[in-house]
Amino acid sequence: MSLLLSNLTVATMTDGYGLIPDAAVLIEGDRIAWVGPRALIPGPYDTLPPVDLGGRLVTPGLLDCHTHIVFGGNRAEEFEMRLNGASYEEVARAGGGILSTVRATRAATEAELLEQSLSRADQIIAGGATTIEVKSGYGLTVADEWKMLRVARRIGELRPVTILTTHLAAHAVPPDYKNRPGGYIDEVAIPSLRAAHSEGLVDAVDAFCEGIAFSPEDVERLFAVARDLGLPVKLHAEQLSDLKGAILAARFGALSAEHLEYLGPDGVVAMAKAGTVAVILPGAFYTLREKQLPPIAALRAEGVPMALATDCNPGSSPITSLTLTMNMACTLFRMTPLEALQGTTTHAARALGLSDRGTIAAGQRADLAIWNAQHPAELSYRVGATTLHSRIFGGQIDA
Repeated sequence: MSLLLSNLTVATMTDGYGLIPDAAVLIEGDRIAWVGPRALIPGPYDTLPPVDLGGRLVTPGLLDCHTHIVFGGNRAEEFEMRLNGASYEEVARAGGGILSTVRATRAATEAELLEQSLSRADQIIAGGATTIEVKSGYGLTVADEWKMLRVARRIGELRPVTILTTHLAAHAVPPDYKNRPGGYIDEVAIPSLRAAHSEGLVDAVDAFCEGIAFSPEDVERLFAVARDLGLPVKLHAEQLSDLKGAILAARFGALSAEHLEYLGPDGVVAMAKAGTVAVILPGAFYTLREKQLPPIAALRAEGVPMALATDCNPGSSPITSLTLTMNMACTLFRMTPLEALQGTTTHAARALGLSDRGTIAAGQRADLAIWNAQHPAELSYRVGATTLHSRIFGGQIDA
């Protein structure tokens, strides 16, 4: 089936914004066949009845490359605790934080988790996303990690969105492994990874490398197994301190290192050499009222691609809007609107290991976002305002 979009401004994201005014986009099946000025529509297709977009802006569909949208319960009480002076680490060490969500997630049935998770996915999709990465990590047993990954896969079956799953069993140390994080890696994280991979539930492997979670040595053993299984890795690194997790991630050729507020110059250089994407997560910085800024200027100077994501989770980033995330990146971290849009399109695709989306060009997947806007900077300028008109997912216009 052929679809001709006409009377639009297109941001191809192939060279900066790659803006083409008064443009047209031709779609064949689920792929983009041609993009260019409307006056130059190829002859065989210039008689197709066009879909007139009224001069609206069209960008690649957005990619949310770091989320935790499958979870039970919420952590509003901890939000209040932090506002009353408790730090993120104090909340975690008191038995709250990730472990409180673990309890709620374990208690929820698969159907209950799916219902709650679909609501969050719907909100992200309504903000222009066509691809969402979903991490496990709130189960911390083999069975419960499987449950989360099955729910994530099910979201992609029930909604017009690509779901990529990330195994994050190495997210927190459960109480029964207190003071034995290495034992948890060997007895739960690695076995659950092997089992989930055998069932086709895993696209990538992640871990939380931090003083309140897992050491670089623990993570290295997990990543070695991921490498043996042929799975790409990524890492929560340098969020609260500099344990050199980004250097470890780069050594394993990681797709991405994520958070990075305490990333040092040596980590920046290592990521640049390895081609590891920096995933910047302003929602967590904002919610936790952090003071340590990620080294945006250093990453920029070394040419490290910077992706952006909501980090949607119940504790540190209860956010489902990529455009709000883009605004935060600009206002809090001084990223530019161009960098923000690259961060949710081209660089987000790279952070997920996807080469068939993130730009609008012949041969790319026909995942598009159509905005009630004229210029891409408007997406970062408006503070979380939903300016989406409609989406095209795999060549199909949203109903």
